[in-house]
Amino acid sequence: MSQWWKKTLGQSLNSSGVSSFLNVAAREHHLALPHLSVPDFRWIDWSELERLGFRGVVLDKDNTLTAPYSFSLFPSLSGSLVQCQAVFPGKVAVFSNSAGLYQYDPDGSEARALEESIGGIHVIRHGLKKPAGSAEEIEKYFGCPASNLVMVGDRHFTDVVFGNRNGFLTILTEPLCLSMEPFVVKQVFILKKILSMYVFSI
Repeated sequence: MSQWWKKTLGQSLNSSGVSSFLNVAAREHHLALPHLSVPDFRWIDWSELERLGFRGVVLDKDNTLTAPYSFSLFPSLSGSLVQCQAVFPGKVAVFSNSAGLYQYDPDGSEARALEESIGGIHVIRHGLKKPAGSAEEIEKYFGCPASNLVMVGDRHFTDVVFGNRNGFLTILTEPLCLSMEPFVVKQVFILKKILSMYVFSI
C-alpha cells in the first residue's frame, strides 16, 4: 500500500474515533451533540461569540477549513475567516488530525505549509488524534481554559466529542467537499451518518 493511501486511510479511519463512537453510542450520547450546528463557518456570528465572552477560536482543517488533503483555504470561506481574525486577533488556531499531528506530520512541514497558505494562522502541534487527548496544548497556546474557547469542526465523533469532553463551546459544520475523498472513505462517511442518526434517536 502506498504511503499516500496509508496516510489517507489512517486519517479517515480513526481507531480512537471508532472507539469513541462505540463508547458514546453506548453510554454518553450527549458528548456527540454540538452546542450549535451550521452549514459552514460563514454562518457563525463571530462578534456575538466575542460579546458572550469567548476568547478564541479553534478550527478543524479537512472539510471545515479546506477541502480534504488540501492546504488551501476553501475559496468561499475567506471573508468569514478574515472577519473571525478581526474579532479574535491572534486568537485563532487550527487543531487537526492531519497537519500538525506528529503521527502524520512529524517534522511539521504540513503545518507550516498550511500556516503560510491561510495567512499565518497557527497550527497547534499535538500527539494524539481527536477525540483522544486533552486540551493542554490548546490551552497553553491560548493562555486560557478551554471553556473560554470555541471548537469548530465537521465531525460529531472527533471534533464535537473532543470539544465537549474538554469544555469548549462546540460548533458543527457540514463537510465542505466529499468529492475528493477515496471511495472507501466516502462509504465510511455514509456509515457514520447512518449510525449517528441511530444514536441521536435513542
